[in-house]
Amino acid sequence: MYNVVELIIGGKNMKKFFQEFKEFALRGNVMDLAVGVIIGGAFQAIVNSLVKDIISPLIGLFAKTDFNDLVINVLGVNIKYGSFITNVINFIIMAFIIFMLIKGLNKLAEIGKKKNDLPEEPTTKICPYCLSEIPINATKCAHCTSELSE
Repeated sequence: MYNVVELIIGGKNMKKFFQEFKEFALRGNVMDLAVGVIIGGAFQAIVNSLVKDIISPLIGLFAKTDFNDLVINVLGVNIKYGSFITNVINFIIMAFIIFMLIKGLNKLAEIGKKKNDLPEEPTTKICPYCLSEIPINATKCAHCTSELSE
C-alpha cells in the first residue's frame, strides 16, 4: 500500500518536494497575502469594536436597549435582528474602507504610470534630401549618401 506522502508528491524525492514547497511559500505574493490576511484580521477586530462598542449603543439609544439585544420571537424562535444589523453595519464599514484603500492604491499606481509615460526622446530623424528615416546621430544618410549637418 502506498504511503500518503508518496501519493501527494508523486514519488518525487522528499528533498526536492520540500525545496519546491519552500520556493512556493517564500515567493513575494504568498508572503504579501499572509501579511494582508493578518492585518485584515486585526483591522476587522477594530471595526467590530467600533460597531459593537460605539455605533450600536448610539443606535440603541433610540430602542432604549442595547442594539445587539434586539430580538423578535416568532413561534418560540428568537430572531436576533439587532445582531444581524450590527453585522451588516460591520460589513458596510469594512467594504467602504477597502474601497477607499483600493481607490487610493489605484491613484498611486496612476501617478507611477504618469512618470513612466513621459515621451521618449527621438532616436531617428528624417533626411532633408531623400526624406528617409535615419538614426538621430547619423552624419551621412545611408539611403542617399548625402552629408548631413548637425
